[in-house]
Amino acid sequence: MPVPYTEKPWEFLNEYRGKIFTGQWPTLPEMFRITVSRFPERACFTIYEPDRISINYTEALYLVESVARWLHGKGIRRGDRVAVTGKNSPEWAIAYLGTVFAGGVVVPIDYQLKNEESDLLIKTAGARILFVDEEKLDHYNENSCGLESVISLKQGLGTYIYTLNGPEAEIDKAIETDIAAILFTSGTTGVPKGVMLTHKNLVSDCYQAQGTPLIILHTDVFYAILPIHHSYTMLAVFIETISVGAEVVFGKKMVTTQILKDLKEAQVTMLLGVPMLFNKVLTGIRRGLKAKGALVFGIITFLMGISGIIKKVFKVNPGKKMFKTVLDKASLSSVRICISGGGPLAPSVFRKYNQLGIDFVQGYGLTETSPIITINPVEQYKETSVGRTCPGVDMKILNPDERGIGEVIVKGSMVMLGYFNMPEETAATFTPDGYLKTGDLGYMDSENYLYLTGRAKNMIVTEGGKNVYPEEIENEFQLFEEIDQILIRGFVLDQKLKTEGIEALVHPNPEYKNEKGNAISKDEMKAKIENIIHEVNQTLQPYQKINKVEILDKPMEMTTTKKIKRGNL
Repeated sequence: MPVPYTEKPWEFLNEYRGKIFTGQWPTLPEMFRITVSRFPERACFTIYEPDRISINYTEALYLVESVARWLHGKGIRRGDRVAVTGKNSPEWAIAYLGTVFAGGVVVPIDYQLKNEESDLLIKTAGARILFVDEEKLDHYNENSCGLESVISLKQGLGTYIYTLNGPEAEIDKAIETDIAAILFTSGTTGVPKGVMLTHKNLVSDCYQAQGTPLIILHTDVFYAILPIHHSYTMLAVFIETISVGAEVVFGKKMVTTQILKDLKEAQVTMLLGVPMLFNKVLTGIRRGLKAKGALVFGIITFLMGISGIIKKVFKVNPGKKMFKTVLDKASLSSVRICISGGGPLAPSVFRKYNQLGIDFVQGYGLTETSPIITINPVEQYKETSVGRTCPGVDMKILNPDERGIGEVIVKGSMVMLGYFNMPEETAATFTPDGYLKTGDLGYMDSENYLYLTGRAKNMIVTEGGKNVYPEEIENEFQLFEEIDQILIRGFVLDQKLKTEGIEALVHPNPEYKNEKGNAISKDEMKAKIENIIHEVNQTLQPYQKINKVEILDKPMEMTTTKKIKRGNL
């Protein structure tokens, strides 16, 4: 059952009910109008090119309403689909909001997809208008895909979005139960799955995530470095930001040096990323500390341990002052909270950031749940958990085994309406009593904290009949600099008995250097990795031990949120 919470960060909405909105939750346009009325001069959307260019909430509302009127003039009506594809930018955000202000349904598309893959999603969604970055503009000017208009998100190429405007009109506004967005999940081959998320899904999830409690302030600066079309960034960065009047800074590229530069210049306070990003930043910090010598590294590691104990036991955070120099060098001194999502984070990485004095939060969810359904509270975090269920989330474990592990199933206002034009697939995703089947395996403790063990489809059944979860083993390798990527999978040991052995696919870190700062040979790297596998095996249960290793010359293909595409191997 949902956990009772005393703090409700959305209580302030009551003073706007009956004035700006009438439903249980405001729609996205109503939410944005409320925020503009509260913080009209606060910076809203910002980018560094390389100098800071920013628009405040009042200016953003003017642009959004202008785009909405233009879309209405082009025939877009309530429920019509408008696609948006491009790199993270204020223009992307204006196109998104302009669409929902016009009563339309926004279809965010991964800009890294090949043209033919994007074409398929546009046709599947039945989008009438497309907002697109300049590199794909020519393609869509030549290939209509059934589109009525193609609009550039950048100046000087086609129609510039900031110049769009239309005559005053009576727009048929969306209501909270209307679809706000259709997000296509993995798999762009075959028949794409479009997740239909309503205004209520997105807005309720946005506010209820803050009730964990996760304190977000209007003075915060969020950093949008992960692709904004993805549900995690779209909700946890973009929509969360505009719900409280904070500022969102759009990052240009997923390059560590650029990220650190942006963090320092923008004085980012809320850094949301995927495990790979946080692993890389932590690896850089540890490498810098090791360069100071074994004695210094040992002392700082010891002090980090003390800092972590003080923080966990006494709820005091000494690390921010103790390691100020380290955090300054890593451009993290302004960061209030780091949030990791989009995949499993190793508890060891979670622990190190908290020891350094950063309030580090891990969350869990999926596109079908808008996406956030659990968050690890800053004051009551559990290092091995992905967090406590958010207010309004009804979570259960389906058919638990002897360890209490089963499939995670959920109900709540954040659960999707269904898959676009796919009634059979939608029905198959829900239990007879209306719970969404997540496909993730895990267990819960008595305080409603969730512990994930892996994806159901990735589970390995060993010779002794034991269930092994690859993600649990992969987590043990996250702090080894020698490894760039690791994937654990099963291989057939006995076809008749349907038993599996455990195999590790490893791509070595091409930038790894030895203690003297020199590159090492392939044979030396192979020996190092075999030693690491042996070391980790000693810490695993007998049935979890890796008994086959393949070292790869090329990195494994990854999604835009930096997860390895297991199905491609």
